[in-house]
Amino acid sequence: MSRRIRIRAGDVVQTAELLATKTAELIWNALPIKACGNTWGEEIYFRIPVDAGPENPREIVEMGDLGYWPPGSAFCIFFGPTPASRGDEIRPASAVNVFGKIQGDPKEFRGVPDGAEILIERVKEEPAAS
Repeated sequence: MSRRIRIRAGDVVQTAELLATKTAELIWNALPIKACGNTWGEEIYFRIPVDAGPENPREIVEMGDLGYWPPGSAFCIFFGPTPASRGDEIRPASAVNVFGKIQGDPKEFRGVPDGAEILIERVKEEPAAS
């Protein structure tokens, strides 16, 4: 069963699908989460009440990836280059655990101002029609 979350950031609302990882499980169990987002280039990040160690950490991520940054217990939304990027790559400050992917257009997050309120909640699955 796939797990999906809804991310409300300022005026942007997006759905993301979580991967089958320990980090994703810890985040799922901590929902809902409300925080104040910070921007760093084309990344939004914020501290969450999850303590996870490195899990297949990546130094380069893809557009729309959701990452957990272990040094800061932070939830990260990647939608373009950061100050650490070289060329068109998307590079976090340091390696992150990728735990999910935005299902819509991640570029919508470009309109979210620094300091915007972020709400992450579970998407309730609709029962299958019989």
